[in-house]
Amino acid sequence: MKRWAKWTLGIAGLLAVLAAVDVAAFSPLRARLESVPEPAAARDVVIRRDRWGVPHVKGRTDADAAFGLAWAQSEDDFATLEQVLAGTRGRLGELTGAKGAAQDYAYHLLRIRADVDRGYDAKLSPQVRRVVEAYADGINLYAARHPEERHLPGLFPVTGRDIVSGFALTSPLFFGLDHTLGALAGDKPLPDDSNLGTEKGSNAFAVAPSRSTDGATRLILNSHQPWTGPVAWYEAHVTSGEGLDMAGGLFPIAPFPLTGHNRDLGWANTVNRPDLVDVYRLTLADGGKAYRFDGGTRPLGRQRVWLWVRFGPFVLPVPKTVYRAIQGPVIVNKAGAFAIRYGSIGEIRQVEQYYRLAKARDYGEWIAAMRMAAIPATNFVYADRTGRIAFFYNARFPERAPGFNWRGILPGDTSRDLWRRQLPFDSAPQLVAPPSGFLVNANNAPWLATQEGSNLKRTAYSPLLGVEENVTNRALRAVTLLSAMPKLGAADLWRVKMDTGFDPRSAERQYLEQVLRLDLHGSPDLARAQTLLRGWDGTLDGKGAADALAFIVIKFGLRAIYHNEPPPPPREALADAVKRLTGSFGRLDPPLGDLVRLRRSSRDLPLTGGPGALRAIYTHYDQDGRLVGDLGDSFIMLVTWDASGKVRAQSIHQFGAATSRPDSPHFADQAPLFARGLLKPAWFREDELAPNIVCAYRPAQPRRC
Repeated sequence: MKRWAKWTLGIAGLLAVLAAVDVAAFSPLRARLESVPEPAAARDVVIRRDRWGVPHVKGRTDADAAFGLAWAQSEDDFATLEQVLAGTRGRLGELTGAKGAAQDYAYHLLRIRADVDRGYDAKLSPQVRRVVEAYADGINLYAARHPEERHLPGLFPVTGRDIVSGFALTSPLFFGLDHTLGALAGDKPLPDDSNLGTEKGSNAFAVAPSRSTDGATRLILNSHQPWTGPVAWYEAHVTSGEGLDMAGGLFPIAPFPLTGHNRDLGWANTVNRPDLVDVYRLTLADGGKAYRFDGGTRPLGRQRVWLWVRFGPFVLPVPKTVYRAIQGPVIVNKAGAFAIRYGSIGEIRQVEQYYRLAKARDYGEWIAAMRMAAIPATNFVYADRTGRIAFFYNARFPERAPGFNWRGILPGDTSRDLWRRQLPFDSAPQLVAPPSGFLVNANNAPWLATQEGSNLKRTAYSPLLGVEENVTNRALRAVTLLSAMPKLGAADLWRVKMDTGFDPRSAERQYLEQVLRLDLHGSPDLARAQTLLRGWDGTLDGKGAADALAFIVIKFGLRAIYHNEPPPPPREALADAVKRLTGSFGRLDPPLGDLVRLRRSSRDLPLTGGPGALRAIYTHYDQDGRLVGDLGDSFIMLVTWDASGKVRAQSIHQFGAATSRPDSPHFADQAPLFARGLLKPAWFREDELAPNIVCAYRPAQPRRC
């Protein structure tokens, strides 16, 4: 017995030592004690902050400007930058646990770093390599000077290859590759993305001079993203002596704005869902070591990788095997082995294309950059100082052979369905200079982009492309409202963007109609709610007694609709709304602004709009039963080129420029304007910018604002 006790104590002691070693090896303390070398290159760049804290970065070269932007972004949100950079190394699980490890698995499965290492020097221009390397150095300098903010040992210094890897890893997730990977890894049926919407949607508007009351050209950027985290928007303006002069929104690790405007042109992006993912069922042979193909067999590639996953204070290794076939990465599950081929497979030039778009000075240069087709999906709505507007259903469509069900699971034993090329850029739907004078996209099929008579024809495009057929309430509502206005001023366009209504043809209204048709005899509480809902005016503007009730019912059913699944029973949705409203407010008709809130630090503000509306507000329930905004309308920009071609802009962010700095005055200073549906100035030209600069400094120098 004594020997057993000694063994038990010995094992416990060993486990304690191992635990202590584990905690020490992966602790933030170790990260903070590491020595991170400072970049050797000197950079000629100045960061100027305006009255809203927005950085206007001015460098001698484009690379200098990228370096300064990295420093400014690190000042405002280093925590998110560190998290995103961990993902570019396949180390996100060390920070965020199982959810991050799932992304790390995709990183290894897709061979992101191998693609980048193979193509970095060959496929990217020297100029772009200088830009991404300078941007990485700006983050490295900040990490070296602020060790107390580091959390992950061994991450810094980062490199330009890490920046490029981040673009390559993220871009296929926007067209739904993650849905396919998640389904196969979880032994679930493949998702039907043919009509799939997403809460991470967007709105985009362009109005030509022919439709404007004042001869101006207007563009609205209105992307719907999470309000915090790795795909939350950050506003910046980046200028250099080499001609870069771009203002707008960007995600962490982007070395310049990805959407916005320069002096001559601009664009807005919305998520689209073309069918760019094909799945092949493999026929395994030789005990699973090979697969059949064209009458013979090929070895199934395999590699053991380790996912490091945080569990509380510990980080533990989890072994995984990733497979590969001629079609692409392979997932082996209970149903068999499935190879995946997708539109951006092997593509690493996304940052190169965005750079060329930002540097374009006219439509010809911009469209030449678009023809690179390195950005695999995402709609573009374009406008410029000459009055041209255009819509592009941008997608890297595979060159597919007829005779196969490309929406289903394909045979993996033949080369007849193995596509090897993408179709040219001009094969995708695009609408340039429509006679109607306006364009809209709200994550919908490209056949509804403007008023009747000026739209594209569905029959002009091959079904093999896999263009989505999704139609959103936002698209229906925007086209209806704009079509009714022979001429549009800035205020008219903004009212449409901020509209809170629901079209009778929309999925949301159809779902509510089902609620109104319920037989609720014997359920007096539900019957009262139904009567109240029957008087709803179809908008979430905060003026109607039924707005809060309608919001919750729509929220309850909308997630299923967005995922192309049957919505929950209407009675269940109504019962949930009644329970929540009476439980939190003691009534069915509280004002919408009492229910839906923007909460940030000490700010607690009422919101209007809601899920599926042009004024897009998505929420989660807080502890007090209120709905708190966390996604939807976020960074918004209204760009105007007046009749003489001079540009000016306004913008708004749901919080402010200092996105993760609660002690900054810009942590939530834009929130009151955002909650009221108002814009702030977005100064661009030097004559308007100079009087509104409150401080200027160089990276690593003291900042006095």
